[in-house]
Amino acid sequence: MAGWTGRTAENQVKRFMEEKTIEQGFRELDEVIEALQNKDLALEESFVLYKRGMELLKECNEKIDRVEKRVMAMNEEGEWDEF
Repeated sequence: MAGWTGRTAENQVKRFMEEKTIEQGFRELDEVIEALQNKDLALEESFVLYKRGMELLKECNEKIDRVEKRVMAMNEEGEWDEF
């Protein structure tokens, strides 16, 4: 896989391991949504939570896109292919 060699690969693996998993991101997003449903929430707090929710959504979407690209590129024999 291009871009996963030498020092660059080590850095990418380290960054990937430090990131939240997709599941962790969705759990936090669920918590944000639940907090936003609180009618006693101050307007400023709701803006902060909304911003965090959008950040989490973007992070999760990017991770899903990366996984889809890797899955779509490998066929049953382990060769790189498009389907």
